[in-house]
Amino acid sequence: MSFNKLDLNLLRVFDAVMEERSVLRASQRMCLSPTAVSHALARLRELLDDELFIRTTTGMRPTARSLAMAPLIREAWKSLKAAVDTPTFVPRESTRRFTIAVSDFVTTVMVPNLLALLRREAPLVDLVIRPASWIDIAEQMDLGQIDAAIGIFSDVPVRFRASSLFAYDDVLIASSSGQLDELSVETFSDLSIAVVSLHGEHEGIVDGFVSERGLARRSEMFDRAALERIFSLSSRSPRVAVSLPHFLALPTLLEDTDLAAIVPRPLAKLLVRRHPISMYELPYQTASEEVSVLWPERNGDNAPQDWLRGVLTRAAEPLRCCSGSVRASSFVHRSRTA
Repeated sequence: MSFNKLDLNLLRVFDAVMEERSVLRASQRMCLSPTAVSHALARLRELLDDELFIRTTTGMRPTARSLAMAPLIREAWKSLKAAVDTPTFVPRESTRRFTIAVSDFVTTVMVPNLLALLRREAPLVDLVIRPASWIDIAEQMDLGQIDAAIGIFSDVPVRFRASSLFAYDDVLIASSSGQLDELSVETFSDLSIAVVSLHGEHEGIVDGFVSERGLARRSEMFDRAALERIFSLSSRSPRVAVSLPHFLALPTLLEDTDLAAIVPRPLAKLLVRRHPISMYELPYQTASEEVSVLWPERNGDNAPQDWLRGVLTRAAEPLRCCSGSVRASSFVHRSRTA
């Protein structure tokens, strides 16, 4: 096939079907008839000698060739668009929709600040939040389907960039109706606790991280290594009675029970203010975890994306001010004020 003979409009159709995984939705997006989209796909299949998409009951499934082509074509279209578009972005007038991937922890402690900023500075901008634990973040970024992700990352591939937002350590929370006294290692060892692992018993979890397409992100939302280290020489250790894929259910699970939970300090402070829950310092030191915003490197010089990262950073400012590990010997929160 000669590239000079290729109709570039066929690649526009390919890109739309790749993102929508549906001929009908792609046709609506491009203001074409479904028949025109099908004919364009047929021409491109013939030119490339590949099926490109296989029709299934759940939509159009891309072939290996399509998956390899998609990010390159997407990047090419963005470059062409940038070459002819006027590079302006006015947040107050913009009607853009941004998609971010976050956990329920980050949604609870940071997104309210983000929405307040959007209301003041970009009231027409829409926000789509996807659960970070349910999607392959690296793949979604490669395909251009999410703009940014917030979490704890390591082994970040060169095609991505990351910037720190805030840090936190672990604390313990329990129902205020309980009778927990100062937590020593001995008293802590008698507890039944709940922990959060975003991906459950995923086989690929190593040292609390799950790796997908070269990107490692934290799955176990507590410092397991510190917990195991403090009890490595003890005959007793706390029972991990419940392992959850999210934090959402914790206030209900802790209510009027003897169950306690290890959670990030910023979340504990918020829950203490809103629920009959008390916060306690753990009887051992946990690591300070750094929460970062992650984005594709190709978006580095994109005005709307630059603005999004800036507003995310500002939304995290209250958490940075209060994220230090302020630990005091035998310190206990018994009230509902943080």
